[in-house]
Amino acid sequence: MLQAVQDTCFPAAQTLRCPGGRVLDLRRPQVMGILNLTPDSFFEGNRIGSTDELLRRAEAMLQAGAAVLDLGGYSSRPGAEDISEDEEKRRLLPAVEAVRRAFPEAILSADTFRSGVASEAVAAGADILNDISGGELDPEMLPTAGRLGVPYILMHMRGTPQTMAQQTHYEGDIVLEMVRYFRDKLAILRAAGVTDVVLDPGFGFAKTPVQSHELLRRLPELRVLGLPILAGLSRKTLVYKPLGLSPDAALTGTIAVNALALLNGARLLRVHDVAEAVQTVQLVSTTYPQLSS
Repeated sequence: MLQAVQDTCFPAAQTLRCPGGRVLDLRRPQVMGILNLTPDSFFEGNRIGSTDELLRRAEAMLQAGAAVLDLGGYSSRPGAEDISEDEEKRRLLPAVEAVRRAFPEAILSADTFRSGVASEAVAAGADILNDISGGELDPEMLPTAGRLGVPYILMHMRGTPQTMAQQTHYEGDIVLEMVRYFRDKLAILRAAGVTDVVLDPGFGFAKTPVQSHELLRRLPELRVLGLPILAGLSRKTLVYKPLGLSPDAALTGTIAVNALALLNGARLLRVHDVAEAVQTVQLVSTTYPQLSS
């Protein structure tokens, strides 16, 4: 099984080539800052109400050391409202344009699973596509990523944000199923012409807190695929539920699980709290310098 996976995976690519000559170097761990453009984000402290506020937060994240800003107009929290493509574009596209104008050198990621939104977001200035569905919710998404020629973040999820909480039963080994899922998706991406890919295990997406903690512990097993791994753990249920807290009180726990993710091979941390995550990267990399090689 492992040899078959290695035969179909991409060459190890730790540097993502983005439009405009921008480069995301994942030879050392980096931080992606979350900019939610939705009114119902699960973490109230990250909701953005105006363009001025968006630009202030973007500037603060970049100054704190964020290597990427991830902008999303569709809430993917469990049970979130399913909005139309037009509404998603209305939220996302002006924001991408505004951040690109204000910060021309920044690397921007568009968090969307819709190919139409993806195409217009890249035209507006996005560098990377961050697809929570791995192409499952729009059959044109993977071919579109190839046509656009931008890096693609491939996440593992079952169902939709509205149904994923009911799809947490795995017949076999959860990590082995994930490796097979990524193997098959990577073959499609390669055929579509996508060359730069980051893997996202999808913590909390169709996974219970117990399953997510198992996945965090076994993250090194995904390195057989030879690609950078993104860990999106920030203030999620697997952090605050075992502690009996709320998302607003989950910063300390987030720092702890981010450190574990780095030690287990994650190269990109997707977070609400950039300064704390950058400090975590710096300290973990100081203690374990091999993580930055």
